[in-house]
Amino acid sequence: MTEEPSGRLEDAAELAGVPDEFQRLWTPHRMAYIQAGPEPLKHDCPFCAAPGKTDEEGLIVARGETAYVLLNLFPYNSGHLLVCPYRHFSTYDEATPEEVAEIGALTQVAMRVLRGVARCDGFNIGMNQGAVAGAGVAEHLHQHIVPRWATDANFFPIIAKTKALPQLLGEVRDAVQGGWPVI
Repeated sequence: MTEEPSGRLEDAAELAGVPDEFQRLWTPHRMAYIQAGPEPLKHDCPFCAAPGKTDEEGLIVARGETAYVLLNLFPYNSGHLLVCPYRHFSTYDEATPEEVAEIGALTQVAMRVLRGVARCDGFNIGMNQGAVAGAGVAEHLHQHIVPRWATDANFFPIIAKTKALPQLLGEVRDAVQGGWPVI
């Protein structure tokens, strides 16, 4: 129901357009990704490009010596982080001992920060290596840190293949970066 200027409530089913049984989850911020299409990934590695941007533009929350942490541009949940080495390589067995150690250390700090700023109950942590394994950017190794809450299971992902994200990426980046310890 919407309120008309006269103060009378109007039934939304009688508004312009053809009513149907679907509810709409408006996500206008996604137009930037839709309009860009898949072409940018064919020519530029987003994980090689991100460190050359400002932290805000690259969604980066922390920078280390051999790896850095950024928000996932296509998050599964609010606070979905990625830990990426600066060096461009595709599989974990190609990482140097220093890269392995820093990826692990940044993952641990990210978990502590997310527990503090997002009050999550658990995590999904993992790497999809190779397109066949589900990696969206198969050419550049990256580890996912997905915060989970006991109450975050709902029908959207199961029935509608839709994930409701309650915060904008910039807000999440600011909160995570704000909670990151100064080293």
